[in-house]
Amino acid sequence: MLGKNRLVFPGEKVLLAVSGGPSSSSLLFQVQEGLSHKASKKLRFVPGIVHIEEGAACGKIQEERTKIVADLKSIFSTSGFPFVIVYLEEVFSLPSSVLQSIFSLPTEKDDLYKEAVAGFMQSYHTSVKKNLCHEKVAQETTLTEDHPHVSLLSTHAHANGTSISAFRGDFPYSPEQTKAVEKLFASVKTLTAKEEMLQTLRKHLILHTARIKGYSKVMMGDSCTRLAVKLLANICLGRGAFLAMDTGFSDPRHGDITIIRPMREYSSKEIAFYNKLFGVPSVFTAGLNTKAPEKASIQHLTESFIVKLQADFPSTVSTIYRTSEKLNPRYSQTPADDKGTETCLLCSCALGIELRDEASAFRAISISEELSQSKKPEGGQVSSSTTEECCAENKVETLESSGCSCQSRERRNTTPDLWSLLCYSCKLVVKDMTSLDLLPEYILEEANRRRRRQVVY
Repeated sequence: MLGKNRLVFPGEKVLLAVSGGPSSSSLLFQVQEGLSHKASKKLRFVPGIVHIEEGAACGKIQEERTKIVADLKSIFSTSGFPFVIVYLEEVFSLPSSVLQSIFSLPTEKDDLYKEAVAGFMQSYHTSVKKNLCHEKVAQETTLTEDHPHVSLLSTHAHANGTSISAFRGDFPYSPEQTKAVEKLFASVKTLTAKEEMLQTLRKHLILHTARIKGYSKVMMGDSCTRLAVKLLANICLGRGAFLAMDTGFSDPRHGDITIIRPMREYSSKEIAFYNKLFGVPSVFTAGLNTKAPEKASIQHLTESFIVKLQADFPSTVSTIYRTSEKLNPRYSQTPADDKGTETCLLCSCALGIELRDEASAFRAISISEELSQSKKPEGGQVSSSTTEECCAENKVETLESSGCSCQSRERRNTTPDLWSLLCYSCKLVVKDMTSLDLLPEYILEEANRRRRRQVVY
């Protein structure tokens, strides 16, 4: 997969997102094998490991979280790769720049790849002759000096110089941050929205870690079975326009950081057999939907449907996966223009896709919501008692387009208008929240920045 797509340049720093499950553990093991001297086709990139510890969202106690982290550290230490464990509480320390996509000018990929291979081979032979102990560091330095495009992606720094504190070896979070995470997920009413929120926050932490540590690629351990579930679930969640990026081999929506999925051709059954035969260690961590009923969430129901169908029809997962390969990323991510942002605040996908067709399903849903929420009592006036009842019922920090006409000035000033900054799927997640004030500060800051930019232009 890596050789066919030519996305990972020789000597490039690649971050492996390892959750500890079977698929990501198999990814880590295969990278170890590919970098060993016994490999016939040796990998040429410089790997690193990141793990997002999300026990606070699942209600785990600190002793249980400590044990899981200790088991993961022993596995990561054995690999010999540099690793970092980031806790979910760190989302309250992220800068708003993590939500900003950074794009470089398009270049000829084949020419750059050939130059990178030549630079890598030259630095490799030089290091062998001199018997350098730090061979990987020498390769990376030589490649960065010879190829500015790698330097642009690897050495991006934020303007405010904010650094994440999770690179210390101890637990960097405070009890207040843990309670803030618990309140955030308690404010989300449905398990479907909770899983989407957790996935979004997890991706933000991975992106920030990759940027401050100089990684330009992030490898995910999504298997073929997981991507088949994600494809059908995302269609149900209103993310049909972004399936090519959500399930494809590469996801370039963030510009400077490209997410790749090299495990996407392996089914979960194949990975399980591989781990059993080669003794690949893994750590089980309970998630939000662990021991949940089948119909608890759209994602869980879709997974149950596909797994049961796969048991009777073994080509189910393969058929869904091959269908996803035919999807064309027609609406690929492009830089924002001078008149305002074009990306979703949470998922960084392109906005305005659903508005291009007057006869779209999104247009019909918008009209139905507008008509159903703008109903007024007889006489056309809204009484103060009706206003108070509306505010009492809608405990959510209402948005401008939600149809509620009882917003006070204080509420408008404290909570930014997120509605016009979100795609359809992320709007559904926000709708399920009881209070927008519980969102991490970096999301609200970026929302305010984008709103001010829209007002200026």
